[in-house]
Amino acid sequence: MNKIFLFLIVLFSGFGLQLNAQQESFSLSLDEVIKLGNQNSLDAFRYKNTYLSSYWQFRYYKADKLPSLSMTATPLDFNHSQSREYNVQDSVYRYYLVYYANSDITMQLNQKVGLTGGNLFLSSDLGMSKNFSGNKSTSYQATPVSIGYSQTLNGFNALRWESKIEPLKFEKAKKEFIQSQETMAMKSTSMFFDLVEAQIQLKIAENSLSNADTLYKIGKGRFQVGTVTQDELLNLELNQLNAIQALSGAKLEVERSQSGLNSYLMLNKKTKINCLVPSIIPELQINADEALTLALKNNPVILDQEQQMLEQDREVARAHSESGISTNIYAVYGLNQSAKDIDMVYDNPGQSQRARIGLTVPILDWGRNKGRKMMAESTREVAIARIKQARIDFEQNIFQSVMEFNLQAEQVRNATKADIVAQKGYEVTFQRFLIGKVDVIKLNLARNDRESAKKAYINAIKTYWNYYYRLRMLALYDFEKGQSLSAEYDKIIAK
Repeated sequence: MNKIFLFLIVLFSGFGLQLNAQQESFSLSLDEVIKLGNQNSLDAFRYKNTYLSSYWQFRYYKADKLPSLSMTATPLDFNHSQSREYNVQDSVYRYYLVYYANSDITMQLNQKVGLTGGNLFLSSDLGMSKNFSGNKSTSYQATPVSIGYSQTLNGFNALRWESKIEPLKFEKAKKEFIQSQETMAMKSTSMFFDLVEAQIQLKIAENSLSNADTLYKIGKGRFQVGTVTQDELLNLELNQLNAIQALSGAKLEVERSQSGLNSYLMLNKKTKINCLVPSIIPELQINADEALTLALKNNPVILDQEQQMLEQDREVARAHSESGISTNIYAVYGLNQSAKDIDMVYDNPGQSQRARIGLTVPILDWGRNKGRKMMAESTREVAIARIKQARIDFEQNIFQSVMEFNLQAEQVRNATKADIVAQKGYEVTFQRFLIGKVDVIKLNLARNDRESAKKAYINAIKTYWNYYYRLRMLALYDFEKGQSLSAEYDKIIAK
């Protein structure tokens, strides 16, 4: 219960709660550090907002496909000034007074047509014009309803390409967010074991100093009775001085590693964490072909390559469409009426139609269109070659990572045995030194072997978990539970 209570304190500290001095030292496992890093770190904040940016971009794309209603209004357009017109009979300009006010309002409903890339619209408008000069008349004009369609007939449909690319981009963003959790897990693991190594080195340094003090005192007594030579006594004294220096360096390294981990987890800078080293690793061997299949299915790099190819195809299609005849059509049909009284402006409206066809025909461009097409196609070929090479490197990386992980489990087991043997060997040598059976040189060798074995053990475990989370990051798959990794996207959006 005490451990749970302390863990909750750490969790809440990410939201600004400060720990009291009595609550600043507690123990955390690797899993707990990873969870805190994925919740509280600055990286977690950055990755969440990166995903939210992609989410709202995708929402914008979906909303852009839906009908949109807009209103355009000019409440007042007042003009009182001198203007001029050209008199054809006299061949001179004549100035006259302009004194009027206009106002209008338009409601328009637009719908993009994804199948063709055109735009369908429905509109209604009402306008008023008041003349303050001459007969001082007022007139109204209304188009109760009109329907129209505009389309570019050049073979390039931007909406169709968006419908292919945008959903793929959003799916890639979701995969990248899941992958970011494993990236943070790797970073948390590295910082966790940096602190573990520093704390273990501190314990070794404390034990070494304690043993060095004891051995030096014993050595001085034996030197008095002649069973220890002067050079052996000096060696024991040197060991004591080195142990003091090693202890100071170990304390400094613990402070540095602790500060880095606290900063990453957004904890109080005075917090002291005792790392609980995972002593058991899962009995897990991963099949390389299975890992590759999962990675090709889940990894966002594959989706990014698909997106690149679609974008290159889009640019080639755009270049081809812009190099030939470009045709634009515009058609509108509606009802129209004008009157001096606003009550009559909607009575018996007449029909109005408008159709427009525009052509743009390249005649002489000195090879620009051909150059544009060839450049787009060449760029696509380069992208294809680059993506093929990236796919080969990706697959090789998967096989290499699986091989390293599968071998690392055996390395951990061997390092564990070596650590136990080295510890026992040092204890035996130390006891034998106390009774005068071995000299200082053998004792120093046993101590060095113990320290090297302990470091190798910690490094083996650290490497194992780094390999494991790297494989999870590549395949987006939990190999222990046998299920794909996922994220609670709704909770991210709700926040």
